[in-house]
Amino acid sequence: MFQTQIHHSHTAQTFFLLNKPCIPSTGTASFSIRPRTEFRKKYRNVRVGYVPSIIKAVATDSQTSVAVKAIVTVKLTVSGFLSSLVGFSHGLDDVADLLGKSLLLEVVSSELDPKTGLEKKPIGAYAHRTTEKNGEVTYESDFVIPDDFGEIGAVLVENEHHKEMFLRNIVLHGLPNGPLEFNCDSWVASKFDDSQKRVFFTNKSYLPTQTPSGLKEIREKELATLRGNGQGERKSYERIYDYDVYNDLGQPDSSPDDARPVLGGSKQYPYPRRCRTGRPMCKKDPKSETRSLTVYVPRDEAFSEVKELTFSKNTLFSALHAVLPAIETIITDTTLGFPLFTDIDQLYDQGIKVPDLKKHNFLKDALPRIVRAITNSVDNALQFETPSLIARDKFSWFRDEEFSRQTLAGLNPYCIKSVTEWPLKSTLDPKIYGPPESAITKDLIEREIKGFMTFEEALKQKKLFIIDYHDIFLPYVIKVRQIKGTTLYGSRAIFFLCPDNTLKPLAVELVRPPMDGKPQWKQVFSPSWEATASWLWKLAKTHFLAHDSGYHQLVSHWLRTHCCTEPYIIASNRQLSAIHPIYRLLQPHFRYTMEINALAREALINCNGIIESAFSPGKYSIEMSSVAYGLQWRFDTESLPADLISRGLAVEDPNSPHGLKLTIPDYPFANDGLLLWDSIKEWVTDYVKYYYKDASMVESDAELQAWWTEIRTKGHEDKKDEPWWPALKTPEDLIEIVSTIVWVTSGHHAAVNFGQYAYAGYFPSRPTIARINMPSEDPTDDG
Repeated sequence: MFQTQIHHSHTAQTFFLLNKPCIPSTGTASFSIRPRTEFRKKYRNVRVGYVPSIIKAVATDSQTSVAVKAIVTVKLTVSGFLSSLVGFSHGLDDVADLLGKSLLLEVVSSELDPKTGLEKKPIGAYAHRTTEKNGEVTYESDFVIPDDFGEIGAVLVENEHHKEMFLRNIVLHGLPNGPLEFNCDSWVASKFDDSQKRVFFTNKSYLPTQTPSGLKEIREKELATLRGNGQGERKSYERIYDYDVYNDLGQPDSSPDDARPVLGGSKQYPYPRRCRTGRPMCKKDPKSETRSLTVYVPRDEAFSEVKELTFSKNTLFSALHAVLPAIETIITDTTLGFPLFTDIDQLYDQGIKVPDLKKHNFLKDALPRIVRAITNSVDNALQFETPSLIARDKFSWFRDEEFSRQTLAGLNPYCIKSVTEWPLKSTLDPKIYGPPESAITKDLIEREIKGFMTFEEALKQKKLFIIDYHDIFLPYVIKVRQIKGTTLYGSRAIFFLCPDNTLKPLAVELVRPPMDGKPQWKQVFSPSWEATASWLWKLAKTHFLAHDSGYHQLVSHWLRTHCCTEPYIIASNRQLSAIHPIYRLLQPHFRYTMEINALAREALINCNGIIESAFSPGKYSIEMSSVAYGLQWRFDTESLPADLISRGLAVEDPNSPHGLKLTIPDYPFANDGLLLWDSIKEWVTDYVKYYYKDASMVESDAELQAWWTEIRTKGHEDKKDEPWWPALKTPEDLIEIVSTIVWVTSGHHAAVNFGQYAYAGYFPSRPTIARINMPSEDPTDDG
C-alpha cells in the first residue's frame, strides 16, 4: 500500500548458547536466545524510532521532530497467539519477542506530500514486548515524527507472530495535542496467513467527502479488502463479507430425506441473504452447499472468549448429552413426551437422576439461567430452575386470563391485530384448501361478549382482535401430518377488549384442509363450563399455542431479528468505512449476530436440528419462515410505531404520548417499547443531524447511498422491486432507517428473546409441538 521508511540493519545478532534449552524444537537439540544489550538513544531529525539491530532511523535534513511512544495492548486469549505453549512456531514467536520484532507499526499521515501530491510515506517501527498484567500484554515502540508529517490519521499493523492476536488498542504518547488513541478490539492475523497489513483509523469519524486527503486511498482499499472478490472458500482468519443464499441447511449427499430447499433466489422461496462461505457444492444437488464442522464468519464477528464459553455449541451439546438420557428415563414413549404433569414437575422440584453427575459439573456454569442446583447426594440429582411464570402460581398458565395477557405482554406480543374486516376469510385457493370463510360467526361473537355490546358496535369501536396463523400453516398440514409424532392445523384465535381494558378470549378455530378423501374440517372452540366442551377448549388452546410458539421462534425471533439483520451487517462492512459515522453508530448493535446466525445454521435450523426436532412443522419449519418472509415482511413496518399502526394497535395522535394513541391502553409491550423507541429515535436524530446538515449531504454520501442500495438489492434481493422501500434522500429518511435497524436489533429482539425461559421453561404453558389431533376431528364410537 505504501513504502514505509524503515531500514533493516545488517548488524549480526549475538546469540548465547545456554545449558538449559528454552525453545522447543522438532529435532533432538534446542537452544535459547539472549539478545545483546540494548542501548536506547535519542535522535533528532529522523523519520522512525530506533529499535536496535532491527530498524535504523532515517534522518532528514534541517527539520525538527517529536519523539512519540506507541503503547499497544494485546489481550491474552486461549485461541490466539498465546495458545500454543509448545511447538516450533511458538519458539519462533519467542525469538521475535526477544528481538523486539513482535509487531510492525506504521503511522500514516492524514496529509498528502505537497511536493508530489501523493500519500506521505508511513513511518514504521517494530514494537517490543514489555509487560504482562491482568490478562493483557503491552508492547512498545518509539517513533520520531517530523514536524511536517501532519496529523496522524491511521496506524498500519503487521503481526510478526505465527498466531493471530487480539489488539485492544494503540495509544501514541508525546504528540503536541496529547495522547492519540486507536480503539482496535480486533483480531490481527499472522502475516504468514495474511500478508496485508491491518489498518486502524483514529476515533474521529469522517463522511467520505470530508476524508483527509492522505486517508482517501487507504479508506477505499480497506473497503475493497472487506468485499473480497467472491471467489474461493473463506478461511477462518479472513474478514471478507459477501452474500449467498441459504443453501447449507440440508445434507442431500447423506440421504434424500435430508435434502432441504434452497431459501433465497426464487419466487417460491424468497429469503434474506447470509454471509458467503464458499464451501464446495454437494454432489447430488449442485445448488446446495456442503456442510462442515465449523461455519465461516468474518473474524471480528466471532464471539469473544467469554461469550463463546457460555454459547459454545460443543458446551450445549455436552450438556444435552448428559441430561437428555436421564430425562428419557421418565418418559415411557419418547415420541409422546411426558406421560404425567407430575413427571414434568419433577424437573423443578426433586430434580432428575443423572448417572455420573460429577463428570458433568460444568452444567451449572454452561446453563446458569436454567440449572438451579446439582445436589451432592448419592442420587446425583440435577434440578432445574423453576420458571418465574409458575413460581408463584403453578396453574396461572392454565387460565384464560393468562392466555390473553401473554398476547400483549408475553413472549410473542407481535402477532395480535385489530379485526378490521368481516367475515374472516382465507386468501388461499379454495379448490385446494376448501371454503375460505371462517367458521367464527357474528352470533358466536355476540354470545361470548355476553351483552357488553352488539357485534357491529364491537367491530366499529375496535374491540375485536385476532391472531391469525391460518394461511401460513394450512398449506403444510398434509405434509406435516406425514411426520411421525406431530400434527398441524390452520388456526385463528379471536379476543374481545373488555370495558376494564383486559382481553377476553372468545374462540379458537382449527382447520384441516381436504385430505385422504375427506372434506375440509373446521371447528370453533370457546370457553365453557360444561366438562367436555371445557376440555376441548383447553386442547384447542394447546394446539394454538404450539402454532404461536413455532411462529414466535421461526418468524418473530429468527426471521425478523436475526435473519433479516444479517444483510444490514454485511452491507455495513462492505460499503461503510470504519470511520464512517453511521458505521460507528450501528456496529455495537450488530455484535455477535452473524456468529449466532452461523451457529443456528450449524445446529438449530439445519436438517434434523433442534427446531425441526422440537416444533410442530418439523422438517418444514424454516421453509415456512420463507413463506412468512414473502407474504409479510416489509422494512417500512419494522419500526415499532409503524408496526403498531399496521396491526391496527395504534393510530397517529400528536396529543398522545409518543405521538400514538394505543387501541389497547394496557399493552405492556407497546407502552414499554415506545419509551425505548423514543430514546433510540432521539439519540439517532441528534447523531445524524450532527453529521448531515441538509439533504445534499445525504445524497452526496457515496458510501451511504451504496450501503442502502446494497441492503435492498443484494441483502434483500428477493424484495428489491417492492414499492415500500423508503427513499434515502434527507436526514429525516436516514434517521428513520437507522432508528428502525437499531430498534430491531435491540428492543424487538429483547422482547422476543430474553423471556424465553420465564415463559416457556415450563413447556405446558408454551408447547412447541402438538402430537395428537383434536378428538372431535374424527370422533370414534368411544369419544
